[in-house]
Amino acid sequence: MADAGSRQELALLLRRLTVELDAVGQRFAQVHGLNRTDVRALVAIMDAARRGEALTAGRLGSAVELSSASVTALVDRLEKVGHVRRVRDTGDRRRVALEMSDSAMAAGAEHFGGLARDLAAAMEDYTDEELAVVRRFVLDMTAATMRHSRADPPGHDQGT
Repeated sequence: MADAGSRQELALLLRRLTVELDAVGQRFAQVHGLNRTDVRALVAIMDAARRGEALTAGRLGSAVELSSASVTALVDRLEKVGHVRRVRDTGDRRRVALEMSDSAMAAGAEHFGGLARDLAAAMEDYTDEELAVVRRFVLDMTAATMRHSRADPPGHDQGT
């Protein structure tokens, strides 16, 4: 079992990785005239598509923690600049899903492709067993971070 110093060092390394990944995302946002929430929305739409799921505006709102009116403005803005399109569900015409445009996918691949290749190369020296442990670790750290990010701030009174 790792000692407290080793665990603290891992937490600091995770923080550094997070800061560097955020910088990559911020550069993408800046180049494409987007803000942080726009990028989070595009990632949520892309991740849903990779899972084979249709993402509705309501589910997008939950993913990026925005109100219904704010999600409408967000989707309108992303649609206007050509990053997202609204698509009617063929099985239920009342339901509208969000899809990334081909141009948005191409822009993401161009910007993040080099990073993806470098990350894959950095994993080459790890065994499948080591990667399974790393995967579990990253999932656990992500879940802990998400719980923290969605919790009420200390001293926040929900009754006011």
